[in-house]
Formats: sequence, structure tokens, C-alpha cells
Amino acid sequence: MTDVTETPSVSDALGECLPYLRRYARALTGSQNSGDAFAAASLEAILTDRSVLDGVDTRTGVFRVLYGIWASAGAPVEEGESGLRAKAQKHLAKLTNHSREALLLHTIEGFSFKEVGQIIGVEETEASQLVQIARREMADSVTGSVMIIEDEAIIAMDIESIVAEMGHRVTGVARTREEAVKLGKADVPDLILADIQLADNSSGIDAVNDLLRDLGNRPVIFITAFPERLLTGDKPEPAFLISKPYTVDQVVSAVSQAMFFSSTETLNS
Repeated sequence: MTDVTETPSVSDALGECLPYLRRYARALTGSQNSGDAFAAASLEAILTDRSVLDGVDTRTGVFRVLYGIWASAGAPVEEGESGLRAKAQKHLAKLTNHSREALLLHTIEGFSFKEVGQIIGVEETEASQLVQIARREMADSVTGSVMIIEDEAIIAMDIESIVAEMGHRVTGVARTREEAVKLGKADVPDLILADIQLADNSSGIDAVNDLLRDLGNRPVIFITAFPERLLTGDKPEPAFLISKPYTVDQVVSAVSQAMFFSSTETLNS
């Protein structure tokens, strides 16, 4: 009787975790395709042997399985790249072991330092130290110009302040798809940070796709109140995504991470 009631509970928990597991895996690899492949492998491992979740809550256990598979594969990111992405990979090789992974788990996925330690296999105090190290190492590695697509003035000002304090130059703020395309062509950014729903009911996704067609690939971070809608794996989706309401740490971490990889997956409306 216990087994009958327990199985749906774990299955439900896995379903709830899946979009965010995809987000973490994509951030680790810098790619939707690679990230989703690792997420799928993690679920397969769990369904094959539920004991891999023992000792921690389901959400922590799921991420622990993903991390273990990714680490055992050599912590791969996309290979065979050139230009900015190749430089990003060189930066990654110089980072302190586990630091970037710990930073993403803590700031983007919201795990406590204790949970981060359980996922990557270190003590809570070391997990905290790794997050601080990652903040310093990543912030010091890459700077550039950032374009903001956001129709809410207060949010736009807040993001602009965060990005500027990181040492990046903000090229401007666009409120609509048309404004975004005009601004992007006038001052080509290294990174685009875009809301999904814009002031005139136009789409931030469409604005970004217009810009990428004109300007070529560059990192993009999408901000949305409904991240699970953009983490389905059904079509081309973002490699970098933060949720509303966001924290300063989430913006800082996402911007640093996206600058590292300097590439994005485009979205089709």
C-alpha cells in the first residue's frame, strides 16, 4: 500500500522539477540541446533506480543525479567553437572546481548552501565559499555592453543599475519590439536582456529573433514570470532564463554566465 501512494508522489515531484532541471543543465552546458540531453539522462537514471534519490528530498536528489552525470562526463560544454565562445571555454577551464555549479544552484535555482553541498558533494561551509569564489572569478572575467528590453520603467531602471554596477555598459532600454530593433542596430550589444511581454503587446521573443537575424548570435537572457512555459524542450528555447520576481544575485549570476558562453538559442514564436 505504501508503494502505491509513494510512486505518484515522486512522479509528481519529478514533473515539477523537470523545467528547472532543464534550466540548470542548459546553464551548465550553454546549450539547450546539450542541457536537455543531460536532463533526460538524469530522469532515465532515476526511473531505473529510485534509490539514487535516497538521503535527500526529491528536488535536491534530482539535481544531485544531474550533477553526477554531468561531472562524470567531464563537465562538458559545447565544443569546436571559435571567437567569443572559445574564449569563454578558456575562462571556464580556469575557474575553481565546482564554483560555477554552486553559484548556479544557489542563486538561480534557489538551493541553500546545505543543499548545494549535498548536490555537488561538499560540506555546507565549502559550498558557501565556492559561491563567493565564483562570484569573484566570473565577474572579473568578462565585461561588455548590455541592451535591456523591458516595458516596466521601474524594473528597467533596476536591471540597468545592477548591470552597470557589474561594470558593463548599458546601450539603452527598449519598451517595444520596434524600439528594440532600432536600438540594437544603432548600438550593437554584446548581451541582450529581454522581458517576454512588452508594452504594445509585442513579444520580447520576436524582438530578440529580429535582432539575432540582423546582428548574428550573441548571449540572451529572458526574464519571465512563467519560466516553465519556456522550459518545455518542445522547440528552440533559451539557454539562459531568470524568473520574476528576480533577485540581484540572480541577475548578476545570469549575466555573468551568459557573457561567458556568448551564444544563445533562438526562439520561434
